[in-house]
Amino acid sequence: MNILAIPIQLGAVFFLIFAFTRVWLRMREGSIGIGMFIFWIVIWGLALVAVVKPGVTTSVANRLGIGRGVDAALYISIVLLFYLNFRSNVMMENLRHEITKLTREIAIK
Repeated sequence: MNILAIPIQLGAVFFLIFAFTRVWLRMREGSIGIGMFIFWIVIWGLALVAVVKPGVTTSVANRLGIGRGVDAALYISIVLLFYLNFRSNVMMENLRHEITKLTREIAIK
């Protein structure tokens, strides 16, 4: 293992522990539901596995027909980010419609 990779891995592990605690606290305070909690725990858990055991990403990449594990992680991350962006946009659009509807109802009164 490259000696320079160890500080990067430690930093990533500390960040992932921080992310786990944030998700846990958000669930406890009721900001997120159990479904979102499980989603983010799975995401951060997979990231932790990829940081601690980088060979796992290579074996997954080989099964997917991709050369390197980092490439597979990037492809999956990009697809996930596009999906999350899409969901956020849909939620904001629904919220905008609800605000418009409420504004019209209040204006009529």
